[in-house]
Amino acid sequence: MLNVNAKSTVLPDVNYLVVGLGLSGYSSARFLLQHGYRCRLQDTRDLPPYLTRLRDEFDGLEFAAGPLHSEMAEWADVLVVSPGISVRQDAIQQAKDAGKTVLGDVELFAQLVDKPVVAITGSNGKSTVTTLVGEMIRRDDRSVAVGGNIGTPALDLLEQPEIDFYVLELSSYQLETTSSLSPKVAVLLNLCEDHLDRYSSYADYVETKLLVFRNADTCVSNLDDPLTRHDARDVSFSLDPHSDAEFHLLEDGAWWLAHGKEAWLPVDRLGISGRHNWANALAAMAVAHRLGISRDAIVNALQDFHGIAHRSQWVAESNGVEWINDSKATNVGAAQASIEGRDRPVILIAGGQSKGADMSVMLASIQKKVKLVLLLGEDAARLQQAWQGATEIEQVDSMRHAVERARQMAEPGDCVLLAPACASFDMYSKFEARGDDFMQCVAEVTHV
Repeated sequence: MLNVNAKSTVLPDVNYLVVGLGLSGYSSARFLLQHGYRCRLQDTRDLPPYLTRLRDEFDGLEFAAGPLHSEMAEWADVLVVSPGISVRQDAIQQAKDAGKTVLGDVELFAQLVDKPVVAITGSNGKSTVTTLVGEMIRRDDRSVAVGGNIGTPALDLLEQPEIDFYVLELSSYQLETTSSLSPKVAVLLNLCEDHLDRYSSYADYVETKLLVFRNADTCVSNLDDPLTRHDARDVSFSLDPHSDAEFHLLEDGAWWLAHGKEAWLPVDRLGISGRHNWANALAAMAVAHRLGISRDAIVNALQDFHGIAHRSQWVAESNGVEWINDSKATNVGAAQASIEGRDRPVILIAGGQSKGADMSVMLASIQKKVKLVLLLGEDAARLQQAWQGATEIEQVDSMRHAVERARQMAEPGDCVLLAPACASFDMYSKFEARGDDFMQCVAEVTHV
């Protein structure tokens, strides 16, 4: 049931059409039906993954399969569109032109929630920072509900009782359909080319990401990435020890994470590795400090948090060779940060669906850090062309082949890194399946 702390009468009593029955669509439909709202469902698939479950829970469910049904759209006052569906497609634009309201599950959440919300977005590092901020809040003996684009859908978080803070990871797709969220703290971690198969340009994508700052009490931005800036009042973080950022690196015999002139934690005591994760840690510090979380709670969480599966995940060390699973590095910025964050020579496993991104931006990082690239998947030839001349490059036909070849070529002191810079859908159902395959192959090939 709805959290007693949430407002219960905010949503208008109109006709809701949930478009797309993935996890967020299921959450939206379940919420609306559970609270007595008139709700119908539509999905392009004949049997979307959560339809059977909804039919088991609710009698008389009205569902239409196929493209957005004109009769359904005409009936609806509000279209609740799942993040995986572009609101720019013709049928949804026509519905908007006809006066229909188009929103997403996060917008429904925003109209109901009455406790402080943290909104976290960026091209890379969202899940790490979101999870880390949640851990910092818990360490300070506050109750927190964490979700959105990671784990639990936003509306489901309202079912958790006695919550002090909500921490949401938000994708650009979710930001497109959210207008009334008023975060206590909003953070834009970084920006790089991504999802250009859905946006008209990089500038269009950036503009969508900047929506996270709309209505925010405090804006946290990355001083090392000018595109993330909101205005001069931003709380900022930076890896530059000479910057004016409030949260930054400090050199005092070693590198420390610092607040102003105060050194809080040496980076070698962080539970997560890589220079890109130093930036993630500083961002989380900035957010938690702004929420009033104690320094002790922040530092303890930083030391004890060891990351999330498939995000710079340590897999094994065998014969002096380190194996790292960063399957979540599905765009050029994430893969570049992963490569740059290594302090060993890298054998890189990459490839998949490049989503129209400019792969040449990784050229300097590959030339500097990578001794061998092993490419697989749909756009392997495209990546090879973009990186030609930077280092030795080979194409392989499977993850098993890539891991076997990496073992043959690796020397003690090397790092074999899965950082694909691409989506996984040409070969796998999701990036987690790709990472699992990599780890299984590593276990079988190295016998660790």
